[in-house]
Amino acid sequence: MVSSSKNPQAVSLDAFDRAILAALVEDGRMTNAALAARVGLAESTCAYRVRALRDSGVISSINARVDLAAVGRPIQAVVQVHLSSHSRVHIDELFDRLVEIPGALSVVHVAGDNDFHLHLAVASPERLRDLILEHITSHPAVTKTETQLVFEVRRGAGALGPL
Repeated sequence: MVSSSKNPQAVSLDAFDRAILAALVEDGRMTNAALAARVGLAESTCAYRVRALRDSGVISSINARVDLAAVGRPIQAVVQVHLSSHSRVHIDELFDRLVEIPGALSVVHVAGDNDFHLHLAVASPERLRDLILEHITSHPAVTKTETQLVFEVRRGAGALGPL
């Protein structure tokens, strides 16, 4: 995932930092004692390293993964959005609008044939249609959308592997 930060600062990570990050990605609720035992550090050292990773911005948040079907949003889609105008005002305005769409899981501003890709989770095909009509195609700079239904999502390897 590309950072949304305007000036990202690369941080040098050693094997312990990478092991801590991998463990927290797998289970963000892991206690410090369990984390320290898993990565082979003293608890105080592990707590210090986690705090340093937070302070440096490497750990930006710890989040829960939600079962979308269990919360009434079993249908996922990727919507590609094409704009007629690429003015900074239109892009910023639309970006702000898209992230506020109910069910927006992620919104990505991209280069290429399309300008935005949205990953949405909705209750029904009708709700998907309504969201697109109400929140996307109603914007004056939007000329076209293309919607793809998502059959399955699998988590990728993540950003912690070798570069």
